[in-house]
Amino acid sequence: MKIEVKQLTKVYKDKKALNNISFSLEEPKIYGLLGRNGAGKTTFMEILSGHILPTNGKILINGENPFDNQKLTESICLIKEGNNFKGDLKIKEILRIYSYFYPTWDQTLAEELVSLYNLKQNAKVKSLSKGMESALGIIVGLASKAPITIFDEPYIGLDAAARKLFYEILLEQYEQEKRMIIFSTHLIDEVSLLFEEVLIMQDGKLLMKEDTDQLRDRTYAITGTREAVEGFIHDKQIISKKGLAGMMTAYVYGDRKQARKNDFQVEGIPIQELMIHLTEEQRGA
Repeated sequence: MKIEVKQLTKVYKDKKALNNISFSLEEPKIYGLLGRNGAGKTTFMEILSGHILPTNGKILINGENPFDNQKLTESICLIKEGNNFKGDLKIKEILRIYSYFYPTWDQTLAEELVSLYNLKQNAKVKSLSKGMESALGIIVGLASKAPITIFDEPYIGLDAAARKLFYEILLEQYEQEKRMIIFSTHLIDEVSLLFEEVLIMQDGKLLMKEDTDQLRDRTYAITGTREAVEGFIHDKQIISKKGLAGMMTAYVYGDRKQARKNDFQVEGIPIQELMIHLTEEQRGA
């Protein structure tokens, strides 16, 4: 599946949720879609899923608009952080409905996951705890085996053990059968090792789209005297910097080998910390 995002804009009253963004996604990968609240992530995912229309620009999936296009929406599964299912339906009815909608549905996997998460097939959605409802969403997203599977904060209410189980099953299923998985989360440190490519958004704009391995190789923090650090970074691409008592730490995008040669203290930057510094820099600007 090829996703082309072309000058995509979405306006709500006087607020631009998306502001003229353009990029493409082509490969079956696990993509991390990151950003602070209000960055535009959920709006993007809803347009991609064919749920809403943009104000301007377009998203094309294999050259077609997903809105009101059943052939495409059968290939896309969006699991949001809540309200995915009608409260009066039983779990077994939810599974049956989705099995009819998704040609790629895996009923065996769905039933195995229901058992793993200790859900009762006859329980109604409205009787489920928040964690159980999140588990049901995870089950549907994984069992759909949709070529484009989107998880938007899918595990509200799940404890650490249940989230870990989800990550393990997600990776296992992905290795068995590759698909495009778009994963939006604030628990970045927990899942960043799963990401093969990262997209960072802020204020409706795309700040960064980068292969994860390359991102880890080319982003680093250096610490030294203020004078030495300022001298080193004057011609570098700076993400952020901070100083205290004559010392300075700078977050840099570039080749870290040169920094090591200058006897700076050099450290890698976790993706979560990178996202925080990058979006803080944008807010300050």
